[in-house]
Amino acid sequence: MKDTFGTKSQLKVGSSSHEIFHLGKLQKDHPQISKLPYSIKVLLENLLRYEDGRVVKREHVEKVLAWNPKAEPDTEISFHPSRVLLQDYTGVPAVADLAAMREAMARMGGDPNRMNPLYPADLVIDHSVQVDHFSSTESFHHNAELEFERNRERYAFLRWGAQAFKNFRVVPPDTGICHQVNLEFLAQVVGRDGGVAFPDTLVGTDSHTTMVNGLGVVGWGVGGIEAEAALLGQPITMLIPQVIGFKLTGTLRPGATATDLVLTVTQMLRKKGVVGKFVEYFGPGLVALSLPDRATLSNMAPEYGATIGFFPVDEETLQYLRFTGRLEDQVKLVEAYCREQGMFWSKDAPEPAFTDTLELDLGTVEPCIAGPRRPQDRVLLQDAKATYQKSLVEMLAGPAKGGDDEGPSQLHPKGLAATAPDASKLGATVAVQQGVMSYRLGHGAVAIAAITSCTNTSNPAVLMAAGILARKAVEAGLDIKPWVKTSLAPGSKVVTDYLKEANLLPYLEALGFHVVGYGCTTCIGNSGPLPEHVEKAVTEGDLVVASVLSGNRNFEGRINPNVRMNFLASPPLVVAYALAGSMDLDLTTEPISYDRNNRPVYLKDLWPTEAEVKEAIATAVRPEQFRRRYSHAMEGDQRWQGLASARGGTFEWDSKSTYVRRPTFFDDIPKEPPALKDISGARALAVLGDSVTTDHISPAGNISKTSPAAKYLMANGVEPKDFNSYGARRGNHEVMVRGTFANIRIRNQMVPGVEGGVTVHLPTSEKMSVYDAAMKYQQEGTPLVVLAGAEYGTGSSRDWAAKGTYMLGVRAVIARSFERIHRSNLVGMGVLPLQFEAGQDAASLGLNGRETFEIGGVAEGLAPMKKLTVRAVRGDAEPKAFVVTCRIDTPNELDYYRHGGILHYVLRQMAASRPS
Repeated sequence: MKDTFGTKSQLKVGSSSHEIFHLGKLQKDHPQISKLPYSIKVLLENLLRYEDGRVVKREHVEKVLAWNPKAEPDTEISFHPSRVLLQDYTGVPAVADLAAMREAMARMGGDPNRMNPLYPADLVIDHSVQVDHFSSTESFHHNAELEFERNRERYAFLRWGAQAFKNFRVVPPDTGICHQVNLEFLAQVVGRDGGVAFPDTLVGTDSHTTMVNGLGVVGWGVGGIEAEAALLGQPITMLIPQVIGFKLTGTLRPGATATDLVLTVTQMLRKKGVVGKFVEYFGPGLVALSLPDRATLSNMAPEYGATIGFFPVDEETLQYLRFTGRLEDQVKLVEAYCREQGMFWSKDAPEPAFTDTLELDLGTVEPCIAGPRRPQDRVLLQDAKATYQKSLVEMLAGPAKGGDDEGPSQLHPKGLAATAPDASKLGATVAVQQGVMSYRLGHGAVAIAAITSCTNTSNPAVLMAAGILARKAVEAGLDIKPWVKTSLAPGSKVVTDYLKEANLLPYLEALGFHVVGYGCTTCIGNSGPLPEHVEKAVTEGDLVVASVLSGNRNFEGRINPNVRMNFLASPPLVVAYALAGSMDLDLTTEPISYDRNNRPVYLKDLWPTEAEVKEAIATAVRPEQFRRRYSHAMEGDQRWQGLASARGGTFEWDSKSTYVRRPTFFDDIPKEPPALKDISGARALAVLGDSVTTDHISPAGNISKTSPAAKYLMANGVEPKDFNSYGARRGNHEVMVRGTFANIRIRNQMVPGVEGGVTVHLPTSEKMSVYDAAMKYQQEGTPLVVLAGAEYGTGSSRDWAAKGTYMLGVRAVIARSFERIHRSNLVGMGVLPLQFEAGQDAASLGLNGRETFEIGGVAEGLAPMKKLTVRAVRGDAEPKAFVVTCRIDTPNELDYYRHGGILHYVLRQMAASRPS
């Protein structure tokens, strides 16, 4: 590596000496460095350390040094993360791709054993546990047994990968959620390698990788495709970002939680518009936020759209590292390094220069929830009842009469044109017999109450608050309503330790909040089935019921297929809504329930005081809990240790497996990529509205018994009871491609009035599943496009949202705007992302998806952000031409697209190079 700026230096910490790339040596010639945001300083150090004159050039460093916060990003840089974090949903296909790439490497004449992660990678198995059993002391045991039974083949495959690949570790199931494990154990803040010290940085295959930003670590979520390339030594290419400063002042008022804060901030930043930008928190309010509070804010960066939500290292960071059991030598290195590099924040530190700023007085934050469909839709708790009632009317509204199958419909919301429901429909109830108990279930019933997700289970303050509220409720003689499915899914086993130590777990259990597993459950759709009697009532009465969860995602169809309203809330509010059993009340003014003497009990009677929460934390949360749990984190339980798995450097694929199959992406790859071609004669597979998420696109959740994926599984001898989830079957492309665009709530405007993965095959207009239509088009040699609205691809960093799109034969997606990760993933799979001109979309251009599309300018001189012309022809109508922007944003991305995808590019590069 070069050091043209002469920044190599030595840092002594105690008796140890470390080589660093000293930013202070640039101060004389570049005094503006002191005003750089802390996150930009991390990028600058990364460039200095990796300067090689080829991928990272001197001019890249100079551009960062001359960073203009107000300028539109126009300079591409290469970011080399020091490690990669994976979870098992994305980890299984990543390992499958690596295994298949070893075989392809051999076919191309290269050494397959060179196909190893170049950077350390940790895969945490946390996404597969499902809430089948609940409200019992045996819930965790039974769910863990079912998890292993369903996923034994996948887990054995991951164990094979752990021994086959260098630099690759697997954290066994039932340990915790990857982001919380990262925060409490894996992240070191300052890394060391070969005598060099540097900022700990990473990318992860889950959007909420940003949680570790709260610890002063720069890292964000990327698609599995991009992460695999990073594992193999490819840098993350990016434009030098703008940085939005978020100034915090004051302190949270009593009764307001970190959850209320993050929902407030999410709404503010979504309104501001921070997609593709860094957000960096600053101001005197930082000292009022604990590290877990900061992590809560950082965790939800994907919800407010930013690449990262960063907090610089300070005294609170050091205290947290010590408290969670990091070695003292490491903590001293973190402090010395960050102080030396000007990366340590204190109250008197100079305020960085930002692109723009927002400000929030923490004292103005009020209790709130978010929903019923999106995390940015914040609702003050006092307005929750009115919001529920308004949303109920919208959801029960029927489609307008006289819909035109030939034109794009206006969906309600974002879809079907609607007529108001009558009063009898709004007041519908269904009689339920539950054992010896009977009751009537109606709209707004809270069917699921889940304390879950990395966002909040890392935070002792909100978990203790939930426990204290539960204790007060039990002492008042209250109980949850019988139709509520309750669950507690901690992000690490430390949570259980301190809830037990505080003697609060028994009260949570008395209300049905037993531990159901250690992993992502309800928040990612692993809520499990509703009790049969509840599901039957919901289905028979077409009831709109709700979930309340302490998670970060509440998109349509995500939480449970029978639950149409989903609200994000703090853990204590989750307990409160379980007690109330309904969204149709105002918790701020109406009784939550009645005590044993039939006296009304209000939320204010149960809400814990700040002093009660602080006392519980001080007496029950201790460093030895973290040390004890994480000293055995890699060992796993008896089930994991007894799991038989294959050995050796190449995997022996089982042709009969319905879980893990050799991916076909690397079949018959020529040594040189073919020339790019224009897209001609293309048909639309779907015409979609705004805010289509990766949950709508990617296979997720339960596998419907009538879906193409179900037909495939049954044809291969799998009974419906053994379908498992789409997430668990991500290692089988045959299942996943059949589930792409198959979400039960997706609305394809080519089939007005219909929800689900349905389209029409043209020119016959025959209605069929998206998969069947795509296969028919492939047989006919017809390429496909997708037309979409704004914020296309919002949500989780699901690689299969891009992989499935590619496998269906879609060659271009034309949208009003794209979310960052999904756009990158599309390029990574060789799918062309195109953006309508400002103010235009399919509707304004008169497109209804029944056209044929010609996309020119691809074959000759495709370039980043190039303007291309699309020509649409429908029947005898006049052809319509419109301009789009090629959303291949960087030269590196153009290379990936030319090669048919990022992994093809890496494979060719490695096969052509000689071992070092």
